[in-house]
Amino acid sequence: MAWLLVVLAGFLETGFAVCLKLSHGFTRLWPTIAFAIFALGSFGLLTLALRKLDVGPAYAVWTGIGAAGTAVYGMIFLGDVVSTLKIVSISLVIIGVIGLQLSGSSH
Repeated sequence: MAWLLVVLAGFLETGFAVCLKLSHGFTRLWPTIAFAIFALGSFGLLTLALRKLDVGPAYAVWTGIGAAGTAVYGMIFLGDVVSTLKIVSISLVIIGVIGLQLSGSSH
């Protein structure tokens, strides 16, 4: 259950990163509100998960999901540059996240 919270928190991290960009420096109301909601949700879920998980692997998985998700979202929906190196790098992040999750705490 704790790892599920980390995964959900990672997806919410993607949401707050995208909304941060769309807020244009907190000058647009709705993306700014969405940023705050996603950020609070992400940190809240991560906090709950850290009651049962070691901080290192959980934090690495959380940031990895957020970073990979944000990069993929940007390439698909925001016109970010797509390159082979970027796709390979995102794949390596995902592989690292899986490895950290598998090596994380079992309690």
